[in-house]
Amino acid sequence: MSSRSRLPPGSWIDGADDRRIAALAATAGRLDPALADRVAAIVAAVRKRGDRAVRAFAREFDEFEGRMEVSSEEMKAGALQASSDVRRAIRAAARNIRKVARAQMPKGTRVQVTPGLVVEHRVFPLRRVGCYVPAGRYPLPSSLLMTAIPARVAGVGEVIVACARPTPVVFAAAIEARVDRMFRVGGAHAIAAMAYGTLTIPRVDKIVGPGSAIVAEAKAFVSRDCAIDLHAGPSEILIVSDRAPAGWIAADLIAQAEHDVDARAIFITTRRALAREVQRQVVRRLPDDGPARASWARHGAVILAPDRARAIEIADQFSPEHLVCDDEEVATLVRAGTVFVGPWSAQALGDYATGSNHVLPTSGAARFRGGLTTADFVRIASIQRVTRRGARSVAQTAITIAEAEGLTAHAASIRERVQ
Repeated sequence: MSSRSRLPPGSWIDGADDRRIAALAATAGRLDPALADRVAAIVAAVRKRGDRAVRAFAREFDEFEGRMEVSSEEMKAGALQASSDVRRAIRAAARNIRKVARAQMPKGTRVQVTPGLVVEHRVFPLRRVGCYVPAGRYPLPSSLLMTAIPARVAGVGEVIVACARPTPVVFAAAIEARVDRMFRVGGAHAIAAMAYGTLTIPRVDKIVGPGSAIVAEAKAFVSRDCAIDLHAGPSEILIVSDRAPAGWIAADLIAQAEHDVDARAIFITTRRALAREVQRQVVRRLPDDGPARASWARHGAVILAPDRARAIEIADQFSPEHLVCDDEEVATLVRAGTVFVGPWSAQALGDYATGSNHVLPTSGAARFRGGLTTADFVRIASIQRVTRRGARSVAQTAITIAEAEGLTAHAASIRERVQ
Protein backbone atom coordinates (compact mmCIF):
# COMPACT_ATOMS: atom_id res chain seq x y z
CA MET A 1 0.00 0.00 0.00
CA SER A 2 1.40 3.45 -0.91
CA SER A 3 2.03 6.16 1.67
CA ARG A 4 -0.55 8.31 -0.11
CA SER A 5 -3.32 5.73 0.40
CA ARG A 6 -2.48 5.55 4.11
CA LEU A 7 -2.68 9.36 4.50
CA PRO A 8 -5.28 10.38 7.09
CA PRO A 9 -8.00 12.24 5.14
CA GLY A 10 -8.50 15.04 7.64
CA SER A 11 -11.40 15.12 10.07
CA TRP A 12 -14.95 14.57 8.84
CA ILE A 13 -17.20 16.38 11.29
CA ASP A 14 -20.97 16.44 11.51
CA GLY A 15 -22.10 20.06 11.77
CA ALA A 16 -24.41 19.11 14.63
CA ASP A 17 -21.53 17.76 16.73
CA ASP A 18 -20.98 20.76 19.02
CA ARG A 19 -18.36 19.00 21.13
CA ARG A 20 -16.01 18.15 18.24
CA ILE A 21 -16.42 21.56 16.65
CA ALA A 22 -15.63 23.29 19.95
CA ALA A 23 -12.56 21.08 20.41
CA LEU A 24 -11.33 21.89 16.91
CA ALA A 25 -11.85 25.62 17.45
CA ALA A 26 -9.99 25.47 20.77
CA THR A 27 -6.82 23.86 19.39
CA ALA A 28 -5.53 27.12 17.89
CA GLY A 29 -5.19 28.98 21.18
CA ARG A 30 -3.45 26.38 23.32
CA LEU A 31 -0.43 27.58 25.26
CA ASP A 32 2.70 25.44 25.39
CA PRO A 33 4.19 25.97 28.89
CA ALA A 34 7.60 24.59 27.84
CA LEU A 35 7.75 27.02 24.93
CA ALA A 36 6.75 29.91 27.18
CA ASP A 37 9.54 29.02 29.64
CA ARG A 38 12.09 28.81 26.83
CA VAL A 39 11.07 32.21 25.48
CA ALA A 40 11.25 33.76 28.94
CA ALA A 41 14.82 32.49 29.35
CA ILE A 42 15.89 33.84 25.94
CA VAL A 43 14.35 37.26 26.57
CA ALA A 44 15.97 37.48 30.01
CA ALA A 45 19.37 36.58 28.56
CA VAL A 46 19.12 39.25 25.84
CA ARG A 47 18.05 41.89 28.34
CA LYS A 48 21.00 41.03 30.58
CA ARG A 49 23.79 40.37 28.08
CA GLY A 50 22.66 42.21 24.95
CA ASP A 51 24.67 41.47 21.80
CA ARG A 52 26.59 38.64 23.44
CA ALA A 53 23.38 36.74 24.05
CA VAL A 54 21.99 37.55 20.61
CA ARG A 55 25.15 36.23 18.95
CA ALA A 56 25.12 33.08 21.09
CA PHE A 57 21.52 32.31 20.14
CA ALA A 58 22.25 33.09 16.47
CA ARG A 59 25.02 30.47 16.57
CA GLU A 60 22.78 27.97 18.37
CA PHE A 61 19.63 28.32 16.27
CA ASP A 62 20.83 29.66 12.90
CA GLU A 63 24.50 28.61 12.80
CA PHE A 64 25.37 32.24 12.10
CA GLU A 65 28.71 33.79 13.02
CA GLY A 66 29.06 36.88 10.84
CA ARG A 67 28.22 40.56 11.07
CA MET A 68 24.68 41.06 12.27
CA GLU A 69 23.88 44.28 10.43
CA VAL A 70 23.45 44.24 6.67
CA SER A 71 24.93 47.32 5.04
CA SER A 72 22.97 49.34 2.48
CA GLU A 73 25.55 48.30 -0.15
CA GLU A 74 24.91 44.61 0.67
CA MET A 75 21.17 45.14 0.38
CA LYS A 76 21.49 46.81 -3.01
CA ALA A 77 23.90 44.20 -4.33
CA GLY A 78 21.75 41.37 -2.97
CA ALA A 79 18.61 42.81 -4.55
CA LEU A 80 20.23 42.78 -7.98
CA GLN A 81 20.73 39.01 -7.64
CA ALA A 82 16.96 38.54 -7.73
CA SER A 83 15.60 37.96 -11.23
CA SER A 84 14.14 40.90 -13.13
CA ASP A 85 10.74 39.17 -13.16
CA VAL A 86 10.75 38.90 -9.37
CA ARG A 87 11.82 42.53 -8.97
CA ARG A 88 8.99 43.66 -11.28
CA ALA A 89 6.48 41.58 -9.33
CA ILE A 90 7.71 43.07 -6.04
CA ARG A 91 7.30 46.60 -7.46
CA ALA A 92 3.77 45.79 -8.65
CA ALA A 93 2.76 44.32 -5.29
CA ALA A 94 4.29 47.29 -3.48
CA ARG A 95 2.22 49.74 -5.57
CA ASN A 96 -0.99 47.98 -4.54
CA ILE A 97 0.01 47.82 -0.87
CA ARG A 98 0.84 51.55 -0.86
CA LYS A 99 -2.47 52.41 -2.49
CA VAL A 100 -4.46 50.59 0.18
CA ALA A 101 -2.21 51.84 3.01
CA ARG A 102 -2.68 55.49 1.98
CA ALA A 103 -6.45 55.07 2.09
CA GLN A 104 -6.18 53.68 5.63
CA MET A 105 -4.21 56.61 7.06
CA PRO A 106 -6.05 58.01 10.10
CA LYS A 107 -7.10 61.66 9.91
CA GLY A 108 -6.84 64.18 12.73
CA THR A 109 -10.01 65.75 14.17
CA ARG A 110 -10.92 68.99 15.92
CA VAL A 111 -14.16 69.31 17.89
CA GLN A 112 -15.60 72.35 19.62
CA VAL A 113 -17.42 70.68 22.49
CA THR A 114 -18.87 73.97 23.69
CA PRO A 115 -17.80 77.61 23.22
CA GLY A 116 -14.36 77.96 24.78
CA LEU A 117 -13.63 74.20 24.88
CA VAL A 118 -11.88 72.51 21.94
CA VAL A 119 -10.65 68.91 21.81
CA GLU A 120 -8.23 68.00 19.03
CA HIS A 121 -6.94 64.58 18.04
CA ARG A 122 -3.57 64.81 16.35
CA VAL A 123 -1.93 61.93 14.47
CA PHE A 124 1.79 61.32 15.04
CA PRO A 125 3.86 58.58 13.36
CA LEU A 126 5.86 56.23 15.56
CA ARG A 127 9.57 57.04 15.67
CA ARG A 128 11.01 53.56 15.10
CA VAL A 129 9.39 50.26 14.10
CA GLY A 130 10.85 46.76 13.88
CA CYS A 131 9.57 44.45 11.12
CA TYR A 132 10.09 40.74 11.66
CA VAL A 133 10.52 38.74 8.45
CA PRO A 134 10.46 34.93 8.81
CA ALA A 135 13.32 33.05 7.15
CA GLY A 136 12.61 29.43 7.92
CA ARG A 137 11.44 27.05 5.20
CA TYR A 138 10.70 29.80 2.68
CA PRO A 139 11.90 33.39 2.17
CA LEU A 140 9.00 35.79 2.69
CA PRO A 141 9.57 39.09 0.88
CA SER A 142 5.80 39.57 0.95
CA SER A 143 5.85 39.89 4.75
CA LEU A 144 8.51 42.58 4.51
CA LEU A 145 6.38 44.54 2.03
CA MET A 146 3.25 44.14 4.16
CA THR A 147 4.94 45.54 7.27
CA ALA A 148 7.48 48.09 6.05
CA ILE A 149 5.35 49.82 3.41
CA PRO A 150 2.46 50.82 5.74
CA ALA A 151 5.07 52.03 8.21
CA ARG A 152 6.59 54.25 5.54
CA VAL A 153 3.16 55.51 4.44
CA ALA A 154 2.41 56.42 8.07
CA GLY A 155 5.62 58.46 8.22
CA VAL A 156 7.56 56.28 10.69
CA GLY A 157 10.98 57.85 11.22
CA GLU A 158 13.07 54.65 11.07
CA VAL A 159 12.09 51.20 9.80
CA ILE A 160 14.35 48.28 10.72
CA VAL A 161 14.06 44.64 9.66
CA ALA A 162 15.10 41.45 11.46
CA CYS A 163 15.54 38.43 9.18
CA ALA A 164 17.82 35.53 10.09
CA ARG A 165 18.66 34.52 6.51
CA PRO A 166 17.75 37.26 4.04
CA THR A 167 17.79 36.11 0.40
CA PRO A 168 17.98 38.18 -2.80
CA VAL A 169 14.18 38.43 -2.97
CA VAL A 170 14.09 39.72 0.63
CA PHE A 171 16.77 42.29 -0.22
CA ALA A 172 14.75 43.35 -3.27
CA ALA A 173 11.68 43.85 -1.10
CA ALA A 174 13.74 45.83 1.44
CA ILE A 175 14.98 48.20 -1.25
CA GLU A 176 11.47 48.65 -2.67
CA ALA A 177 10.03 49.33 0.81
CA ARG A 178 12.85 51.78 1.63
CA VAL A 179 13.99 49.97 4.78
CA ASP A 180 16.56 51.91 6.84
CA ARG A 181 18.45 49.05 8.50
CA MET A 182 18.44 45.25 8.38
CA PHE A 183 19.83 42.68 10.81
CA ARG A 184 20.62 39.00 10.23
CA VAL A 185 18.89 37.78 13.34
CA GLY A 186 15.68 35.85 13.95
CA GLY A 187 13.68 33.97 16.55
CA ALA A 188 12.85 35.05 20.08
CA HIS A 189 16.28 36.70 20.49
CA ALA A 190 15.51 39.04 17.58
CA ILE A 191 12.21 40.03 19.17
CA ALA A 192 13.92 40.65 22.53
CA ALA A 193 16.70 42.68 20.91
CA MET A 194 14.21 44.97 19.15
CA ALA A 195 12.00 45.26 22.24
CA TYR A 196 14.80 46.24 24.65
CA GLY A 197 17.69 47.30 22.43
CA THR A 198 21.31 46.19 22.34
CA LEU A 199 24.52 47.95 21.36
CA THR A 200 23.96 46.88 17.75
CA ILE A 201 20.18 46.61 17.41
CA PRO A 202 18.18 49.69 18.41
CA ARG A 203 15.11 49.59 20.63
CA VAL A 204 11.88 50.09 18.68
CA ASP A 205 8.50 51.53 19.60
CA LYS A 206 6.61 48.63 18.03
CA ILE A 207 7.30 45.16 16.58
CA VAL A 208 5.21 43.90 13.68
CA GLY A 209 5.18 40.87 11.43
CA PRO A 210 4.37 37.14 11.46
CA GLY A 211 6.62 34.34 12.68
CA SER A 212 6.90 30.88 14.15
CA ALA A 213 5.33 29.77 17.41
CA ILE A 214 8.42 30.87 19.33
CA VAL A 215 8.33 34.30 17.66
CA ALA A 216 4.63 34.69 18.44
CA GLU A 217 5.27 33.75 22.07
CA ALA A 218 8.21 36.16 22.26
CA LYS A 219 6.07 39.00 20.92
CA ALA A 220 3.41 38.23 23.49
CA PHE A 221 6.04 38.12 26.25
CA VAL A 222 7.63 41.50 25.45
CA SER A 223 4.30 43.23 24.79
CA ARG A 224 4.24 44.50 28.39
CA ASP A 225 7.24 46.68 27.48
CA CYS A 226 7.05 47.15 23.70
CA ALA A 227 3.96 47.48 21.52
CA ILE A 228 3.25 44.66 19.05
CA ASP A 229 0.82 44.41 16.18
CA LEU A 230 -1.14 41.32 17.28
CA HIS A 231 -0.80 37.94 18.96
CA ALA A 232 -0.54 35.64 15.94
CA GLY A 233 -0.66 31.87 15.99
CA PRO A 234 -0.60 29.27 13.21
CA SER A 235 -2.12 30.42 9.93
CA GLU A 236 -5.74 29.52 9.13
CA ILE A 237 -8.22 29.31 6.27
CA LEU A 238 -11.92 28.58 6.58
CA ILE A 239 -14.01 28.13 3.42
CA VAL A 240 -17.81 28.28 3.48
CA SER A 241 -19.24 27.26 0.12
CA ASP A 242 -21.99 25.30 -1.54
CA ARG A 243 -21.17 26.38 -5.09
CA ALA A 244 -17.43 26.71 -5.75
CA PRO A 245 -15.69 24.01 -7.81
CA ALA A 246 -14.28 21.26 -5.59
CA GLY A 247 -10.86 21.56 -7.23
CA TRP A 248 -10.62 25.27 -6.41
CA ILE A 249 -11.61 24.66 -2.80
CA ALA A 250 -9.09 21.82 -2.45
CA ALA A 251 -6.35 23.99 -3.95
CA ASP A 252 -7.04 26.78 -1.44
CA LEU A 253 -7.01 24.35 1.49
CA ILE A 254 -3.67 22.86 0.42
CA ALA A 255 -2.17 26.30 -0.17
CA GLN A 256 -2.88 27.23 3.44
CA ALA A 257 -1.70 23.88 4.80
CA GLU A 258 1.60 24.50 2.99
CA HIS A 259 2.54 27.20 5.52
CA ASP A 260 3.26 25.01 8.52
CA VAL A 261 2.43 21.68 10.13
CA ASP A 262 0.27 23.60 12.61
CA ALA A 263 -1.65 25.54 9.95
CA ARG A 264 -5.40 24.91 9.87
CA ALA A 265 -7.49 24.38 6.72
CA ILE A 266 -11.23 23.90 7.23
CA PHE A 267 -14.11 23.55 4.76
CA ILE A 268 -17.79 23.97 5.71
CA THR A 269 -20.66 23.12 3.37
CA THR A 270 -24.26 21.93 3.42
CA ARG A 271 -23.74 19.70 0.37
CA ARG A 272 -22.60 16.17 1.20
CA ALA A 273 -21.44 15.38 -2.35
CA LEU A 274 -19.29 18.53 -2.48
CA ALA A 275 -17.82 17.76 0.94
CA ARG A 276 -16.81 14.26 -0.14
CA GLU A 277 -15.34 15.46 -3.43
CA VAL A 278 -13.29 18.21 -1.76
CA GLN A 279 -11.92 15.72 0.74
CA ARG A 280 -11.06 13.29 -2.04
CA GLN A 281 -9.29 15.96 -4.10
CA VAL A 282 -7.29 17.25 -1.15
CA VAL A 283 -5.95 13.79 -0.41
CA ARG A 284 -5.18 13.17 -4.09
CA ARG A 285 -3.35 16.50 -4.56
CA LEU A 286 -1.32 16.70 -1.36
CA PRO A 287 2.45 16.64 -2.08
CA ASP A 288 4.50 13.74 -0.80
CA ASP A 289 6.81 16.02 1.21
CA GLY A 290 6.56 19.35 3.00
CA PRO A 291 4.28 20.46 5.83
CA ALA A 292 0.95 20.31 3.96
CA ARG A 293 0.43 16.57 4.48
CA ALA A 294 1.04 16.76 8.23
CA SER A 295 -1.06 19.93 8.53
CA TRP A 296 -4.05 18.32 6.81
CA ALA A 297 -3.72 15.10 8.80
CA ARG A 298 -3.54 16.95 12.15
CA HIS A 299 -5.74 19.99 11.66
CA GLY A 300 -7.64 19.64 8.38
CA ALA A 301 -11.42 19.32 8.60
CA VAL A 302 -14.47 19.02 6.37
CA ILE A 303 -17.63 19.99 8.23
CA LEU A 304 -21.04 19.04 6.85
CA ALA A 305 -23.55 21.56 8.23
CA PRO A 306 -27.29 20.72 8.31
CA ASP A 307 -28.23 24.12 6.87
CA ARG A 308 -26.81 27.50 5.88
CA ALA A 309 -27.55 29.15 9.23
CA ARG A 310 -25.57 26.48 11.07
CA ALA A 311 -22.69 26.81 8.59
CA ILE A 312 -22.50 30.53 9.33
CA GLU A 313 -22.74 29.92 13.07
CA ILE A 314 -19.84 27.43 12.99
CA ALA A 315 -17.69 29.75 10.86
CA ASP A 316 -18.25 32.63 13.27
CA GLN A 317 -17.32 30.37 16.18
CA PHE A 318 -13.86 29.98 14.58
CA SER A 319 -13.55 33.71 13.64
CA PRO A 320 -10.75 32.68 11.28
CA GLU A 321 -7.76 34.55 9.94
CA HIS A 322 -8.89 33.99 6.32
CA LEU A 323 -12.52 33.42 5.33
CA VAL A 324 -13.44 32.43 1.76
CA CYS A 325 -17.16 32.38 0.96
CA ASP A 326 -19.75 32.46 -1.81
CA ASP A 327 -21.60 35.68 -1.06
CA GLU A 328 -21.98 38.87 0.95
CA GLU A 329 -24.28 37.36 3.59
CA VAL A 330 -21.55 35.11 4.95
CA ALA A 331 -19.00 37.92 4.63
CA THR A 332 -21.22 40.19 6.72
CA LEU A 333 -22.20 37.73 9.45
CA VAL A 334 -18.89 35.93 10.10
CA ARG A 335 -16.08 37.70 11.93
CA ALA A 336 -12.72 37.17 10.21
CA GLY A 337 -9.36 38.83 9.74
CA THR A 338 -9.94 39.16 6.01
CA VAL A 339 -12.74 37.91 3.77
CA PHE A 340 -12.58 36.72 0.15
CA VAL A 341 -15.99 36.80 -1.55
CA GLY A 342 -16.82 34.87 -4.72
CA PRO A 343 -15.18 31.97 -6.57
CA TRP A 344 -12.43 34.08 -8.18
CA SER A 345 -11.26 35.50 -4.84
CA ALA A 346 -8.41 33.07 -4.21
CA GLN A 347 -7.00 33.60 -0.73
CA ALA A 348 -3.42 33.32 -1.97
CA LEU A 349 -3.95 36.47 -4.08
CA GLY A 350 -4.29 38.39 -0.82
CA ASP A 351 -0.96 37.03 0.39
CA TYR A 352 0.84 38.91 -2.36
CA ALA A 353 -0.93 41.16 -4.79
CA THR A 354 -4.32 42.61 -3.84
CA GLY A 355 -2.82 45.33 -1.63
CA SER A 356 -4.73 44.25 1.47
CA ASN A 357 -2.43 43.35 4.36
CA HIS A 358 -1.69 39.69 5.04
CA VAL A 359 -0.59 40.23 8.67
CA LEU A 360 -3.84 39.11 10.30
CA PRO A 361 -5.31 37.94 13.62
CA THR A 362 -5.43 34.18 14.23
CA SER A 363 -6.75 31.80 16.91
CA GLY A 364 -10.13 33.56 17.07
CA ALA A 365 -8.65 37.04 17.62
CA ALA A 366 -10.68 38.32 14.66
CA ARG A 367 -13.53 38.55 17.18
CA PHE A 368 -12.03 41.84 18.38
CA ARG A 369 -9.58 43.18 15.78
CA GLY A 370 -8.68 43.16 12.11
CA GLY A 371 -5.40 42.92 10.27
CA LEU A 372 -2.42 45.25 10.17
CA THR A 373 -3.16 48.72 8.75
CA THR A 374 -1.46 52.09 8.53
CA ALA A 375 -3.21 53.00 11.79
CA ASP A 376 -0.95 50.51 13.59
CA PHE A 377 2.03 52.77 12.89
CA VAL A 378 0.73 56.00 14.38
CA ARG A 379 -0.27 57.25 17.79
CA ILE A 380 -3.20 59.59 18.30
CA ALA A 381 -2.82 62.22 21.01
CA SER A 382 -5.66 64.34 22.34
CA ILE A 383 -5.01 68.05 22.85
CA GLN A 384 -7.45 70.06 24.96
CA ARG A 385 -7.75 73.85 24.92
CA VAL A 386 -10.03 75.49 27.49
CA THR A 387 -10.77 79.19 27.92
CA ARG A 388 -12.32 80.86 30.99
CA ARG A 389 -15.73 80.61 29.36
CA GLY A 390 -15.20 76.95 28.50
CA ALA A 391 -14.01 76.10 32.02
CA ARG A 392 -17.05 77.72 33.60
CA SER A 393 -19.41 75.90 31.22
CA VAL A 394 -18.31 72.42 32.36
CA ALA A 395 -17.00 73.15 35.86
CA GLN A 396 -20.12 72.21 37.81
CA THR A 397 -20.47 68.93 35.91
CA ALA A 398 -16.88 68.00 36.75
CA ILE A 399 -17.16 69.14 40.41
CA THR A 400 -20.33 67.13 40.99
CA ILE A 401 -18.83 63.93 39.60
CA ALA A 402 -15.52 64.43 41.45
CA GLU A 403 -17.32 64.84 44.78
CA ALA A 404 -19.49 61.79 44.05
CA GLU A 405 -16.28 59.81 43.66
CA GLY A 406 -14.92 61.21 46.91
CA LEU A 407 -12.04 62.99 45.17
CA THR A 408 -12.44 66.34 46.87
CA ALA A 409 -9.03 67.66 45.79
CA HIS A 410 -10.12 67.23 42.17
CA ALA A 411 -13.19 69.33 42.84
CA ALA A 412 -11.12 71.94 44.70
CA SER A 413 -8.69 72.33 41.82
CA ILE A 414 -11.56 73.16 39.49
CA ARG A 415 -13.12 75.63 41.96
CA GLU A 416 -9.73 77.32 42.30
CA ARG A 417 -9.99 78.41 38.68
CA VAL A 418 -13.66 79.23 38.23
CA GLN A 419 -14.27 81.05 41.54
